[in-house]
Amino acid sequence: MDKIKLTILQSDIIWEQKAANIENYDRLLAQTTETDVIVLPEMFTTGFTMHPEHLKETMDGPSVSWMKDIAREKNAAVTGTLIIEDENKHYNRCLWVFPDGTVKHYDKRHLFSMGDESKYYAAGSQRLVVDFRGWRFCPLICYDLRFPIWSRNNDNYDVLLYLTNWPSARHYVWKSLLVARAIENQAYCIGVNRIGVDGEGTAYEGDSALIDPKGFATFIGDHEKAETFQISYKELHQFRESFPVLKDQDKIIFQEKTHLNPMP
Repeated sequence: MDKIKLTILQSDIIWEQKAANIENYDRLLAQTTETDVIVLPEMFTTGFTMHPEHLKETMDGPSVSWMKDIAREKNAAVTGTLIIEDENKHYNRCLWVFPDGTVKHYDKRHLFSMGDESKYYAAGSQRLVVDFRGWRFCPLICYDLRFPIWSRNNDNYDVLLYLTNWPSARHYVWKSLLVARAIENQAYCIGVNRIGVDGEGTAYEGDSALIDPKGFATFIGDHEKAETFQISYKELHQFRESFPVLKDQDKIIFQEKTHLNPMP
């Protein structure tokens, strides 16, 4: 597909209230009629909490089931992060759910030690690249945004996704780094953030965004909304061919899980 639509869900996450948050996403999604990928924030059912023992789910839990229902109903991929327990460890896990119900995942590599995330969650070790409708997506999580080596594009993805709870106190950093990641990787970059104030008193300004490979950014402000963007594969690859930065970069090889899905 040359053109693909991506829908960002920017919400005020209700602290540690899974059912109430799911109800709110259902309301936001009711406004979305046609899209290919739905992008939710980090820990979209709970907020960025350090209480995994009370809020954990498994890969066949209710939130994952809801994602599968939405993917099937909208005929779109759905991605977001949840607190998942796997082999007696807790992960801040990004799930990528295909319309056919197939699920792939990425576990957050860089845990926010200043917020004690590393005390409660296990770190991942592999990136995830997903092929969907002819596009290659690399989903990363919040604090990963500060580490450009981890996002390095070896000409193996087209869209870089950051699913976050990024505080207002570092709002300028948020906007600056998203633009930098798009430019240096010659990729579209999507950042989805939350709004409101969480249960620990941390405020969030939203400003979820789409940045194109040249660094031109569209930020959506500080209101709760579902925003749909359309991007062009042809324009992306014409730019890469006319200004081939990626071929001159230092090569860094990652251990990756690449998942292909041939669905139309």
